[in-house]
Amino acid sequence: MSRNNFTTNLQTRERMRKVGVVNTPIERIVRSLLHRQGYRFTLRRKDLPGKPDIVLPKYRTIIFVHGCFWHGHELCRKGTLRPKRNAEIWETKIQKNVARDLRVTDELHELGWRIIVIWECETKDKVALSARLTDELGDR
Repeated sequence: MSRNNFTTNLQTRERMRKVGVVNTPIERIVRSLLHRQGYRFTLRRKDLPGKPDIVLPKYRTIIFVHGCFWHGHELCRKGTLRPKRNAEIWETKIQKNVARDLRVTDELHELGWRIIVIWECETKDKVALSARLTDELGDR
């Protein structure tokens, strides 16, 4: 590996370490909208498969807030973009995330939970997202 690639890899590693896993801006948007609508919830329950982002026990509902890139959202541009460098590694990583998401969703369904997935791109239109949350949770 050349000196330049080594430096770039260190820079990439450091940049990736800074990517938030919990309490991301998109999670905060969803939580804020839920709270304003009067819903109360818990966060990242470790006793449930996949440590769901948001759990509404009263409604037996789980909300996952997925980043479009990381979870391979097929309906938006950000979800279908792949880095050119190390393309095979990135594709494998994202496919593993998608497979894990499906497995966790199946496990939670088997336990009797209802699943809602909010995509990062949906958080840009807060009015529409608020209406969706009302529609999804309002009848319960």
